[in-house]
Amino acid sequence: MKYRFNLRTWLLVALMALPLLTNDLAIGQEAAPAAEAAPAAEEAGPPSAYSDEAYIASEGYATFAVNNLWICIAAALVFIMHLGFATVESGLSQSKNTVNILFKNVWIVTTGILLYAFWGFNSMYPGEGNGFFAMGSWFGGDLNDPALTTAEYNAGYTWWGDFLFQAMFAATAATIVSGAVAERVKLTSFMIYAVLLVGIAYPISGYWKWGGGWLNERGLYDFAGSSVVHAFGGFAALAAVLILGPRKGKYTAEGIKPIVGHSMPLATIGVLILWLGWFGFNGGSALSADPKAVSFALVTTCLAAAAGAVGSIFTSWILLKKPDLSMALNGILAGLVGITAGADTVSEFNAILIGVIAGAIVVGSILFFDKLKIDDPVGAISVHGVCGMWGTIAVGIFSFSPDHSLGTQILGTVAISIFAFVFSFAVFFILKLVMGVRVSEEEEAEGLDVAEHGAPAYHIS
Repeated sequence: MKYRFNLRTWLLVALMALPLLTNDLAIGQEAAPAAEAAPAAEEAGPPSAYSDEAYIASEGYATFAVNNLWICIAAALVFIMHLGFATVESGLSQSKNTVNILFKNVWIVTTGILLYAFWGFNSMYPGEGNGFFAMGSWFGGDLNDPALTTAEYNAGYTWWGDFLFQAMFAATAATIVSGAVAERVKLTSFMIYAVLLVGIAYPISGYWKWGGGWLNERGLYDFAGSSVVHAFGGFAALAAVLILGPRKGKYTAEGIKPIVGHSMPLATIGVLILWLGWFGFNGGSALSADPKAVSFALVTTCLAAAAGAVGSIFTSWILLKKPDLSMALNGILAGLVGITAGADTVSEFNAILIGVIAGAIVVGSILFFDKLKIDDPVGAISVHGVCGMWGTIAVGIFSFSPDHSLGTQILGTVAISIFAFVFSFAVFFILKLVMGVRVSEEEEAEGLDVAEHGAPAYHIS
């Protein structure tokens, strides 16, 4: 029988031979390094970022690796919250100020991370200054130093995982203020203010609790920062708003004139992003991937958020005679802020109760500040300041740990809130005297996008 080797036949032969050819090539690639041996470890230059083989083979490495991975994932979730803050603030403000709000949020998170690296982290946890003034940054650690990269540093994370997670928290304080002063604050003044608030004030009061300072010694419990982060930011915002004054046209002789946000879809997206990010905010605060600790904190967080929305919906419906979406959104955030201090130490039912109460509180607080003509476009003072205090106090009421005292919880949240208010008031007042903190009436009417940045957010023909 004769065979005709046409094109199809040659292709089949080539395909059958391909595995043999590739196998020979692979063997050659593996054998090549043997001819040129790699340099000895002592001649390999700077230490690698990878853990050493002995530690990788140790019994506790797998657990430590999973713990550290969860902390890094949680840090990423908290970072996503900055997107949530940016969209909530811009959605609840007028379209003519959108670029300005987004710019401030970008400034806060970028400078906040750098400031925390060079100064805040070393001071807060603590550095040479014991929570007041850091002596240099923490850069330069040996990548293979067991004191930084193994359970010798912490059972749940490395030195760098620790920094990354905490840095995401630090920038949040000024972000809270950004929403409260929106639509009339001078950009350069706010930029300076944000640097001082995140760089100096936050590490000081943060050290009082999380760095082992005097509030920690007194027994204050604040699992993920109802006071350390949220009440701090909320009362810093209150001081800034008092100095800044309300937006033009908000409070008139005829009463309060609502200045509605330009995009409720954007605001809703932002709140739901924040809810997602809060799983990292609270879940990561277990400081390990412990199955029970993480899952329990996530459940109480989720329950409180849902309950906060329901509490605010019914409260606002009763008081305002209509269902208000912005109140519902702030209710979600109120529930989240409220549970943050005690997410790991209150029962599921009490988490719901804390959330419902927070949802009711935030509605009453927003209406209260409006009556006092304290203009907060996004409700940040109420959501973070007032509900942050409530969440901290709630630990003293609902915690299943006998070590958590109501008196200590009140002391701690009041101390942090007063410190934030005084520091913020002093800095903002000095800035007002030196360079002014408010744009002109013409700029406010035109919108800060054009007045401050020369570019509107939307180009719609």
